[in-house]
Amino acid sequence: MQGPDLNGIESKLEKFIDSAIAYAPIFISSLISAMLVLFIGLWLIKLLRKLLDKIFMKRDVDPSIRTFVGNLVNVILKVILFIVVVSQLGVQTSTFIAIIGAAGLAIGMSLQGSLSNFAGGVLILLFKPFRVGDYISSPSGVDGTVKVIDIFNTKLVTPQNQLVIIPNGELSNSNITNYTELGTRRTWFDIGVGYDTDLKKAKSLLLDTVSKNEFAFKDPAPDVVVTSLGDSAINLSVRVTTSNENFWAMQEQLIIQCKEDLDKAGIEIPFPQQDIHIRK
Repeated sequence: MQGPDLNGIESKLEKFIDSAIAYAPIFISSLISAMLVLFIGLWLIKLLRKLLDKIFMKRDVDPSIRTFVGNLVNVILKVILFIVVVSQLGVQTSTFIAIIGAAGLAIGMSLQGSLSNFAGGVLILLFKPFRVGDYISSPSGVDGTVKVIDIFNTKLVTPQNQLVIIPNGELSNSNITNYTELGTRRTWFDIGVGYDTDLKKAKSLLLDTVSKNEFAFKDPAPDVVVTSLGDSAINLSVRVTTSNENFWAMQEQLIIQCKEDLDKAGIEIPFPQQDIHIRK
């Protein structure tokens, strides 16, 4: 039985040691470079997190979105830092990038609607087109007071005390009306009078009625305008400004008082009707 070739093993071992000694400076240099990149990268990420927190605090961003976005940015930057550090050690990073890209694409395709709502929630919480407590009109035609603004949806309470949940993607990508942002609201309703009515008298009477309301602002002044010749009546538009909190009370008072004053003056508020002419 032939023994092991000690000379061959010794020769290979010497070659391995020579290669290791030759590669050692390169490996040590790469290791030091990777460590420097790691420490500097972690320091920059920490600095960026602090800067991001200051920006969010200055803009009074909601705490939930502040925490979520901060953690998301932190994870993304650390993944990028990991790839850079590994590349400094001589490892091919194309495979890592391909895997991350494929995973991101798959997640994005499966959560397309949710990501749209998330992006909409971020935009709403950052730019604040409306806030909790505002009365808004949504793109779907639902009006209500904003109760909660979450990451993915916004909750409204309607005047009928119904809770409506609307996706943030819809709110951020469409027109909305914020009735309370400016601090005041202007009522805008029509009252129809008969075609035989003295319009100057009716306008003067209604203007006197709305001007006496306890909630009506003097500036801008109340106004009554003839808007259209309808099928059954001539329409007068009543326009009065008040504060947000008194809007509904004032509007109800105005409708009741206008009806009473028109009745006292003998001015008819006609209902829809048709005249039928029979010809032989």
